Amino acid sequence: MFFQLLELIKRKLVSFIIGAMMMGLIVGFLVDVSVLQRLILPLTFLLVYPMVVPLNFASLKEKENNVLQIVVQLLNFILFPMIAYFIGIIFFESVYLRLGLLLIALLPTSGMSISWTVMAKGNVNAVIRMVIVGLLLGAILSPFYISVLLGAEVDVPVMKIFSQILLVVFIPLLVAYITQKLLIKKYGKERFHQSIKKKFPPFSTLGVVLIIFVAVSLRAKVLVNNPEILLEIVVPILLFYLLVGGSSIFVGRMFFERRDAIALVNGTLIRNLSLSLAIVLSAFPEASIAAVLIALSYVLQVQIAAWNVRLTKFVFPEKLIVKKQNVNV
Repeated sequence: MFFQLLELIKRKLVSFIIGAMMMGLIVGFLVDVSVLQRLILPLTFLLVYPMVVPLNFASLKEKENNVLQIVVQLLNFILFPMIAYFIGIIFFESVYLRLGLLLIALLPTSGMSISWTVMAKGNVNAVIRMVIVGLLLGAILSPFYISVLLGAEVDVPVMKIFSQILLVVFIPLLVAYITQKLLIKKYGKERFHQSIKKKFPPFSTLGVVLIIFVAVSLRAKVLVNNPEILLEIVVPILLFYLLVGGSSIFVGRMFFERRDAIALVNGTLIRNLSLSLAIVLSAFPEASIAAVLIALSYVLQVQIAAWNVRLTKFVFPEKLIVKKQNVNV
């Protein structure tokens, strides 16, 4: 029964996220929910750990198209943070809203990148590698980017961010790796990949719903008294995804064959909102409005990703001609 509920949450994630936001507004407006701040760390572990257990860590050793991987990371860590930074400057007076958007830009890909790539018939092995590399690079580079781009306006506790990233990224990653090895040793590789690993991601979606409830409830009074904030947030988020998606599609069509181009788009368009939410709530407790921005991004990203898959056959038709041969280095 519990696993059926988790699967229902996974299938109807947008509905549950909207429900969690509404419940968070009601509960947070009516009662003092400051005690919920203590739940952030355990909920973060619930959110991140199940997401990384199914990852194919061995893909890092495989010979892959390194040009594709380099281009993806250049987009993810050079172009897109700059896009987010300037959108934030133009649209947001609140430095914490700019922080939320910048974190979205700095933490690319998630387990959903793999799922969407499978549905779009892209290069799955390449996108798995993008997920792992993007997760590690984002965790390492985020404190430096935040310090350089926003350090003049907000107190950036670099060491605290690193310690929180250790707790919410590297420890769950290490525990997930050990878990995977133990399960494979006990049940075998075939059974793990066919039936066991798929049981983990639904727990992550439960973590997403719960942590969004906490994030919104902590900021409920501000949102209820200033409902226009939600409208102010939507346009910049949509603009960010439009520019990210447009850039990725352009680069994919210009330089890569179809399967790699699809992987590139899903490895850049899909952002790791779960990790963004975890970091902003754990390292910047005063920036809960940034968590609201990220929570709203969940609703929009799922719809954008779904439409991306539907339009893939038009954006990257089967007869797409390679304009530049990939080089394996």
